[in-house]
Amino acid sequence: MTDDIVASVVRQWQAVNPELDTGPMEIIGRINRCAALLQQAEDAPLRSAGLTRAEFDLLGAVRRTDRELTPGELARETFSSGAAVTKRLRALQDRALVERRGDDRDRRVAHVRLTDEGRALVDRLLPEQLAYERSVLAGLDLPGRDELASRLSELLVQLEGRLGGARR
Repeated sequence: MTDDIVASVVRQWQAVNPELDTGPMEIIGRINRCAALLQQAEDAPLRSAGLTRAEFDLLGAVRRTDRELTPGELARETFSSGAAVTKRLRALQDRALVERRGDDRDRRVAHVRLTDEGRALVDRLLPEQLAYERSVLAGLDLPGRDELASRLSELLVQLEGRLGGARR
């Protein structure tokens, strides 16, 4: 097996400072590098539908909860800022994929729901997106994928507990 870029970076650091504990870099560096490469791939099925991952995440949040959500709830569900959610919702509303409804009791609150077109788009794209993601992971055998998912889940639970961002 050939070395990845992180292994090369670790070797370089160990050459200039052999006393450094580069263990964390070997995990976090690889997670960051994987995330960057996955971001660059830009999710082919989503791109072909003219959506960004962040826009699809908003649509998916409304679809999977199967109820109207406020922009604040969408921000929490998608780990996004309120301003980013507002900008994305505007673009999705312009494409007639979501609708906003004012709250009967509090005019400052809006409720977001999918239009029929938005629901159909999510229902069509999700299987395509999952197939694309499956192909990205095709180099890992099933036990390896299961182990990686389990270990990443352990890390995520620890980070959410320590650094915040835990979902209710």
